[in-house]
Amino acid sequence: MNDCIFCKIVKGDIPSTKVYEDEKILAFLDIKPVNIGHVLVIPKEHFKDIYDIPEETLADISKTAKRMSVAVKKALGVDGINVTVNNEPAAGQVIFHVHMHVIPRIKGDGFGLWHGRRDYREGEAKEVAQKISQAL
Repeated sequence: MNDCIFCKIVKGDIPSTKVYEDEKILAFLDIKPVNIGHVLVIPKEHFKDIYDIPEETLADISKTAKRMSVAVKKALGVDGINVTVNNEPAAGQVIFHVHMHVIPRIKGDGFGLWHGRRDYREGEAKEVAQKISQAL
């Protein structure tokens, strides 16, 4: 993808602060981190999102995200780590090259998750589970 910012980073056309690289994967610091040490893990090959990425490549970025999580926790002494993939604009995806966020967390950092949680209505969980199972 000629206009993809992450593809440009992979090619070296745009600078990044790399923390890890191998033949398939690149990990670098997010330029607008949630917390200091926020790492993005991407496949070097372009895939739009989790629906598009082959399972083997997803496994590769997942393994790297685990390594980055351990390294960030050890290096920065943070209280926890979020690992997440945003898919499609409604879920917060801004760059359409699949990537995993490895986000260091510190107690009281103000980065909240899952606002507006709710309970299932009577029978709703069973209905939803059946729909998901049938889609597999």
